[in-house]
Amino acid sequence: MATQIFVNLPVKDLDRSVAFFTQLGYTFNAQFTNEKATCMVISDTIYVMLLTVPFFQTFTSKEIVDAHKAIECSVCLSADSKDAVNEMVDKAVAAGASVPNPATDYGFMYQHSFDDLDGHHWEYVWMDPNGAPPQA
Repeated sequence: MATQIFVNLPVKDLDRSVAFFTQLGYTFNAQFTNEKATCMVISDTIYVMLLTVPFFQTFTSKEIVDAHKAIECSVCLSADSKDAVNEMVDKAVAAGASVPNPATDYGFMYQHSFDDLDGHHWEYVWMDPNGAPPQA
């Protein structure tokens, strides 16, 4: 079985977050959804668990950071093209996201990002496998 990844993110309003990510084209696994959490399907092996802040807090004794003020990680997903990167960021902005930085084009790699409704940082990247710079 392939290794799966489950990214867990705290959210203030689960219904609002589900509506936001639905507008980006993501679906949710109803089997792992209730009033405290939902399982957003990115691919066959990548999932994002959106957990209400009180429920998320039951998994840690650490303080949950306000992602509008601090960043602990960046969720980065690949895209099939530069246009697909831009389309995803455009959808996110239309759904209420903010864009912290302009897109960056390195020639062999193109990336653009947004911060979701809870401030979590998402990056989308396209890489040309034939265009990577040679290793030193």
